Amino acid sequence: MKKRLNLTTYILLGLVLGIVVGYFANVSMAKPADFSETMSLITTMFLRLIKMIIAPLVFSTLVVGIAKMGDVNEVGRVGGKALGWFILASLISLTLGLIMVNVFRPGDAMHAMLPASDAVSGITTTNLSMKEFITHLVPSSIVDGMAKNEILQIVVFSIFFGTAAAAIGDRAKVVIEAIDGVAHIMLKLTGYVMNFAPIAVFAAVSGVVAKSGLAVLGTYGVFMAEFYFSILVLWLVLIFIGYLLLKGRVIELLRLLRMPTLLAFSTASSEAAFPKTLEGLEKFGVKNRIASFVLPLGYSFNLDGSMMYCTFATVFIAQAYGIELSIGTQITMMLILMLTSKGMAGVPRASLVVIAATLSQFNIPEAGLLMLLGVDHFLDMARSATNVIGNGLATAVVAKWEGELGQHVEGDIAKQKLPE
Repeated sequence: MKKRLNLTTYILLGLVLGIVVGYFANVSMAKPADFSETMSLITTMFLRLIKMIIAPLVFSTLVVGIAKMGDVNEVGRVGGKALGWFILASLISLTLGLIMVNVFRPGDAMHAMLPASDAVSGITTTNLSMKEFITHLVPSSIVDGMAKNEILQIVVFSIFFGTAAAAIGDRAKVVIEAIDGVAHIMLKLTGYVMNFAPIAVFAAVSGVVAKSGLAVLGTYGVFMAEFYFSILVLWLVLIFIGYLLLKGRVIELLRLLRMPTLLAFSTASSEAAFPKTLEGLEKFGVKNRIASFVLPLGYSFNLDGSMMYCTFATVFIAQAYGIELSIGTQITMMLILMLTSKGMAGVPRASLVVIAATLSQFNIPEAGLLMLLGVDHFLDMARSATNVIGNGLATAVVAKWEGELGQHVEGDIAKQKLPE
């Protein structure tokens, strides 16, 4: 407990110092962009350390969890409950984004800052059709999927591998025990990597502030404040639903997820928080076979903060260009985003890619994305933290529905036998 609280404190210190140092670099250095570039190297190194962990951690914990289930019907049942929650949370996130952007109408104040409608945003759109999604779903090579950290592809392969291991029984026992050992090693390795988190947070924040300055926050201050308030409302809604199902234990869950949430916020990467989120859920009492199955699925299907941003930002751009979208059009947009936002976790700048594709479908100038690029990092901080909270709640609720939610577990998870 003491170690976790200390790490959280250091991350907060890194965040504050990053803002201060970044500000002085911006106002005093002749080329603050060079300072930002140097700091980005540190952030990149940390995120690559995290990505180094993700594939073996997801594979090992998921395979062991499914093998211990030993029943294909149980895998299907748990997956069905998880997807049910994901659909509900997605609808809430997308709908709330539409409601809040129509209430605040932040785009109305941006008319004077509009880029030319034919300006190039630099965001490459992708074909987000069902065919592309299915093609992306199943790996042509699991080695390639792991090399690229395609979480959804790793999950699909791990489900097949774990199910096959469970089907052959004792003959797979040695393999499963070996993979179980790998899972413990990866959890211990996670602890080592997390020691670099405060430094990475300092580098990430100072680099962004040095490059953009605090002025960019003032220019878009109202828009950012309205988006952050909308994110807060989403948190309250999700936590309230969690309270209805988990009762008073939802506060305990939020406390255990405090550090990974802060890490995701500071680095603007929910992926960076994955290992510690998994550890926090297991300490909360979620059995490993549930946590290691539902959490990776959530990283592909349940990005609540990112989905709210998609509707909020798309309508914001339309408002800025004076394009009025009817309620029917906005509902259609929401349903399209319900599909196109799935599986976007592995796409760089995924939210912007999805928004760019949506803008083109509704004849809204893609150049409007240029208004968001300067502050996207700060917006990404909020939605990344929200993704962690949303997936943590989803996993705990599914465990509750399955009767697989135990009591709080103290100590170092890596030194313990993974929960059955």
